[in-house]
Amino acid sequence: MIDLYAAGTSNGIRARMALEECGLAYTFHPVDLAKGEHKTAAYLALNPNGQIPVIVDHDGPGGKEVVLSQSMAILVYCAEKVGKYIPMDPADRPAFSQALMSAATDMAPMLGTIFGIIRSKDPHRPTAEMFENRWRDYLKVWDSTFAGRRYAAGKEVTIADFALYAVVARAKGVVPHLCEGVPNVDRWAAEMAARPAMQRALKF
Repeated sequence: MIDLYAAGTSNGIRARMALEECGLAYTFHPVDLAKGEHKTAAYLALNPNGQIPVIVDHDGPGGKEVVLSQSMAILVYCAEKVGKYIPMDPADRPAFSQALMSAATDMAPMLGTIFGIIRSKDPHRPTAEMFENRWRDYLKVWDSTFAGRRYAAGKEVTIADFALYAVVARAKGVVPHLCEGVPNVDRWAAEMAARPAMQRALKF
């Protein structure tokens, strides 16, 4: 059994997507960020950075308990645990790695930066617009990518799709105007949204 500690941010959603899509049994422990539950002594013992998500796998490799944070690491861990959603063919791995890293280092941090600016007490619009334009540029590149392939890394769904969809779904819910004019992304996102595991993962 796995314990998941998370909230409804894109990072929390991503970890839950990993567990749902991989069919791993887990117990969900919601963490109320507004109440500071991620800063309690008990939670900091799991993740000293005081961030969500965290999983505790009581049946890790060799039967040893694994405590893991970082949503991307959780994605990889779950996929490796069940042997799914990571391309086995070496020829498919470069596109997969690039797609996964784009979601991890481009899309997710950019959206987090935008949220941080627009939610501040006195948002600086020129700065917000600069990052919003960068987000749109990233999204346009993904739109071109999806014009030529069904999924983020090629013809098969992988954890790169889960990583990316967590960010796109969150953006569509909070800043939908930043997700307009990308029909190929919309097609892909609609297919991801139709997956039962995705629907369960998004319920926080």
